[in-house]
This record gives sequence, C-alpha cells and structure tokens, in this order.
Amino acid sequence: MNILLETAAIILFGSGVLFMLVGSLGLLRLPDFFTRTHASGKVDSVGMMLCLGGLALHEGPTLSGLKLVLVIAFVAVSSPVAAHALARAAVRSGLKPWRAPGQGGPDR
Repeated sequence: MNILLETAAIILFGSGVLFMLVGSLGLLRLPDFFTRTHASGKVDSVGMMLCLGGLALHEGPTLSGLKLVLVIAFVAVSSPVAAHALARAAVRSGLKPWRAPGQGGPDR
C-alpha cells in the first residue's frame, strides 16, 4: 500500500513538472499577451496543483499534508482569478489581440 501511494505521488509530481515545462515553452512561443496569459494561468493552476498533490500524497495524513491541501485550494481559487483580472485589465487599457496576417475581423 505504501509503495502504491509513493508511486501515485511520483506520478502526480512528475506530471506537474512536465505540465509546467510545456507551459513555460508556451510562454516563449505564443504570439501575444492574451495567449501567454492563458498559458501562464494554466501552468500556475494545474501544474502547481499536480505538484502539490504529489507532495500531499507523499506527506500523508499529517498537519503538513493538510496544509498542502489548503494551499491547493487557495491556488485553485486565486490563480484563474488573477489571470482573468490581468487579461481584463489589458482589454480595458486598449490592447488588441494578435491576428494572423490576412485574417480579417470586424475592426479591420
């Protein structure tokens, strides 16, 4: 049973690290602020929750494990709200989304 929990913890932590690596590459490769904000919001929320979930499984039912679960809940609430607030502030300041060359729209 203990080996099963440790294996699940390693899988969760490893998938969180992999998710954050792929999301970080997205921050470098994506064309504009809005798509980069989307990538960073996913990396913050899903990647960190997977890593912290793996750490909570590794820690077990202790006070430290409970604290890790509370941090997961805080990240689940605050990270998407922060990404949305950032994107909304960019829209209100007049930043336009990137469009591919030749792609029309209502304002072009």
